[in-house]
Amino acid sequence: MFDIVTRARGSMAALPTPYRFGKVDIEALEKLCDRLISHGTSALVPCGTTGEAPLLTLDEHRLVIARTVAAAAGRVPVIAGAGSNNTQTAVELAQAAEKAGALALLCVTPFYLKPSQSGLVGHFKAIHDAVGLPLILYDVPSRTGCALADVTIRRLADLPRVLGLKDATGNIPRVPRLRRRLGSRFLLLSGDDPTQAAFRLAGGDGCISVTANVAPGLCAALHRACDTRDSVEIARFERILAPLHAALFLEANPIPLKRALHHLGLMGDGLRLPLTPLGPLDDQKLMHVLESVESAERVAALRFAASQPHQPRAA
Repeated sequence: MFDIVTRARGSMAALPTPYRFGKVDIEALEKLCDRLISHGTSALVPCGTTGEAPLLTLDEHRLVIARTVAAAAGRVPVIAGAGSNNTQTAVELAQAAEKAGALALLCVTPFYLKPSQSGLVGHFKAIHDAVGLPLILYDVPSRTGCALADVTIRRLADLPRVLGLKDATGNIPRVPRLRRRLGSRFLLLSGDDPTQAAFRLAGGDGCISVTANVAPGLCAALHRACDTRDSVEIARFERILAPLHAALFLEANPIPLKRALHHLGLMGDGLRLPLTPLGPLDDQKLMHVLESVESAERVAALRFAASQPHQPRAA
């Protein structure tokens, strides 16, 4: 538990799940993980919304997590998505993630059913009690149709292994409010790329990011600037990244993200229904933005690599 609190900070990546001929493309997944770590990403988060988790079988879910753990090779933590609106399914996913070697779980509010706050407490407690891993709650009401109230987060934080929150509301005034209620050891992580710097400056610890998959060096550099509160550098990185944030949400995530990574030669852009490929006009916009950030990402990645002591990858 101590390890995840100290290491799950800064720029983290919400991983997409690559496919090849309809099956999970393990080679592409491992290639992406290695690039992210080498460019400064501080944690990997497979099998969340970005990973099309509701479209994966239980075996695929376990496989993706296990191979992400293997690719990370102890260099960064792996926080595995384990979310469902069926509590028993969420428990099974959490248990599978634990067996696959994840260091912590990311558990989203149960979508579509719109449970009460008491129902949310019961849902997360059931997951908590079924595994020995730390839990990070995930509040994304724009997708799930239900929201975690501040008082509910505080109740859940009393459970010994509920250690953090991914907040995708974009509600920056909430950050200092939660920090006062929950203390410095509770992880507050943004799930909203455009407001991640403001989230950090308001008292947050990091961001589980979609954009970090495409520009991991720039996103990591932004968080290092937030660490030192370097307002000039923060503003510079935000200017570079803002068009990319927008382009990656031209359609529902992860549709544009997968297309961007395809353009970068990192994976195919295959999706599973009901998701469909990015339209041609949006694809042109995306390509233009990718070209505009390419050189800045290369520089940021090289600077990060130069700052690191040589550490051979663990076997």
